[in-house]
Amino acid sequence: MARARILVVEDEEDILELGHFNLAKEGFQVEGLASGEEGLRAVRTRPPDLLILDLMLPGMDGLEVCRRLRAETATEGLPILMLTAKAEEADVVTGLALGADDYLPKPFSPRVLTARVKALLRRSAAVPAENAPLRVHEIEVHPGRREVTVGGAPVNLTFTEFNILHCLAQRPGWVFTRDQILDAARGDDYHVTSRTVDVQMVNLRKKLGPAGRRVETVRGVGYRLAE
Repeated sequence: MARARILVVEDEEDILELGHFNLAKEGFQVEGLASGEEGLRAVRTRPPDLLILDLMLPGMDGLEVCRRLRAETATEGLPILMLTAKAEEADVVTGLALGADDYLPKPFSPRVLTARVKALLRRSAAVPAENAPLRVHEIEVHPGRREVTVGGAPVNLTFTEFNILHCLAQRPGWVFTRDQILDAARGDDYHVTSRTVDVQMVNLRKKLGPAGRRVETVRGVGYRLAE
C-alpha cells in the first residue's frame, strides 16, 4: 500500500522539523514548506493526501490558502489540519468556517499530532456502510460517491459538511445534539465548542441554498433535517 503524502506548511523551523520527523517516523511521506504561496503552488501541482497548514504565515496566511483551496474543484475535499498559536475561539471558528477539517493549537505533542493526522486520513478514506442514496425532499445524499444534489443540481461540500448532512439525512425528523453531530462528523476524539457546530451549520445551509431551511435548529438541543 502506498504511503500517505503529507504536506506541512509552517514557517517556524523547529515546529516544521518536529512535524516532519515524527510523521516520517510513522511511515508517512512528508514535505515541508515555509510560506503560504509555496504551499498553494505545491498543492495545486500535486495535491497531497493531507495538508497541515499554519494559520499565521508570512505573506499569504493560512486562512487565505485554505479559502482558495476550498474554492477549487480539485482540492475542495482535501483534508486540512490547521495549526494555530492563537487559543482564541474566534480564530478556530474562522478557520473551520473557511473549510479546515480539524485544528491543533501550538504547542502540541508529537503524539497528538500523529493521532489527529491518522484520524483525519481514516475518515477521509472511510466508505459509509450504507451506500444507497438518501433523499429528503429535494436533497439527495449519495454516500458511496460522497455527492450531494439539491433538485438534481450538484452541491460542493467539504468533508465535514458532507458527514454532518449524511448524519442528519439518515434519520429525518430526529433531533441530534451537537455532541452527536461532532461524533458523526469527526469522531469522538475531537474536542471543540458547541459554537463550532453552529458555524458548520451556517455554512451547510448557505451551500444548500433555499433547501437549507430544511436544516432546523431545535433550541437548547441541536439540529434536525425536517421530514
